[in-house]
Amino acid sequence: MSSEMLPAFIETSNVDKKQGINEDQEESQKPRLGEGCEPISKRQMKKLIKQKQWEEQRELRKQKRKEKRKRKKLERQCQMEPNSDGHDRKRVRRDVVHSTLRLIIDCSFDHLMVLKDIKKLHKQIQRCYAENRRALHPVQFYLTSHGGQLKKNMDENDKGWVNWKDIHIKPEHYSELIKKEDLIYLTSDSPNILKELDE
Repeated sequence: MSSEMLPAFIETSNVDKKQGINEDQEESQKPRLGEGCEPISKRQMKKLIKQKQWEEQRELRKQKRKEKRKRKKLERQCQMEPNSDGHDRKRVRRDVVHSTLRLIIDCSFDHLMVLKDIKKLHKQIQRCYAENRRALHPVQFYLTSHGGQLKKNMDENDKGWVNWKDIHIKPEHYSELIKKEDLIYLTSDSPNILKELDE
């Protein structure tokens, strides 16, 4: 090497060394995954902020719900008839004539259903039961093939079903309770449309 080239070589190697030092410093300043300083994305940060706000406002939401319940209770009391005995929620059924029609809900397919559908079925049964109890001409209401997933779901989510009145809950299949010739099986798969009920 000539003496003229020597200083240029030393200068370039010094520049390389300085760049190497700068890169090492940058790497050391970046948070490492193992050190507990994981970088958080904007989406994760927004989620954390929303969750924190949700938890901070929990008491406020609870208070609003209480106020809403009180307001509704006052509204109900204002709407009550003056001769009412105070039992406005439980409507007294006058002139109830029980129908001779039997309505049977066949639960024998619950083993083919997923849990989501079982829960929906349970809600539908609750609604049918409540509507039949309020009706002026309630039908004879049966729940057959009651067991399996549906019974388990009802036991877990609605323990009061064992005290239901005006309903016959049977583990037997409907064919053991009613003759085939006295039966009309309602299903959404049928092409026939039922337009009227004949006792």
